[in-house]
Amino acid sequence: MTDDSRAAIGIIGGSGLYQLDGFEGAKEHVIPTPFGDPSDAIIGGTFAGRRVFFLPRHGRGHRILPTELNHRANIWALRSLGVRWILSATAVGSLKEEYRPRDLVVPDQFFDRTSNRAANTFFGRGIVAHVAFADPTSATLRRLVAEAAAAEDLRHHAGGVYVNMDGPAFSTRAESETNRKLGFDVIGMTNLPEAKLAREAEIAFATMAFITDYDCWKIEEEPVTAETVIGHLMANAETAKRLLARVIPGIPMETGEPEHRALDSALITAKEDWPRETQESLRPLLERFLL
Repeated sequence: MTDDSRAAIGIIGGSGLYQLDGFEGAKEHVIPTPFGDPSDAIIGGTFAGRRVFFLPRHGRGHRILPTELNHRANIWALRSLGVRWILSATAVGSLKEEYRPRDLVVPDQFFDRTSNRAANTFFGRGIVAHVAFADPTSATLRRLVAEAAAAEDLRHHAGGVYVNMDGPAFSTRAESETNRKLGFDVIGMTNLPEAKLAREAEIAFATMAFITDYDCWKIEEEPVTAETVIGHLMANAETAKRLLARVIPGIPMETGEPEHRALDSALITAKEDWPRETQESLRPLLERFLL
């Protein structure tokens, strides 16, 4: 296990969570990347004694559709700031009766049902890598979030499958019923690409999925609309802030997780064959290989 003083913590705020209170020495970072601009400026500072960087996924004012998100720019920018742990807060629909609005789910699996997304890998352009992704989220972060939820007496579910759809429209009833029959637990539009890219960037990642609705499968309930979820979004955002205040101090300073060495067994192309332009564009990810 190695001590890495650069092992900062990244928070990606989802629907309803556009800022994080309690920063000391807050500073705004505008970071251009080889993949374009991130969703917004990143706010960095000290929080509970740790270096923390906050990025609003959809931009302040919620200006960016799920299919418009530049996930590569977001994760690259965070990694360039030394982020090695990410907690991603997100709004989801429930696909199970017992998963109620305002509950927290901490998924341990994802299922990809997207088709209309930009590239969700940093690699290509002369460098091939295939990261292991059987276990897509950090067991350490999941445990810390579940413990914080228990301390807050918050209804929560440790583990579960998050199915990632394109959006921006919500599900049809047929889609919702199919997802239920396949055994998925919650549905959202954003987190799987973040998890994939975080793994390639050797960042430990976990999702804090806050339920806002029952999708549209529960016929005795009104089908989900943006209007019906606003109250739950605001309540969930306040809950997320309280949980983060508990979780952040407990995140290890060390970078000893398997995710922090994900590229050790993933890089296929020999280093001597890496195109210079590509390796320079990926320097935040590949720096330890370039020493």
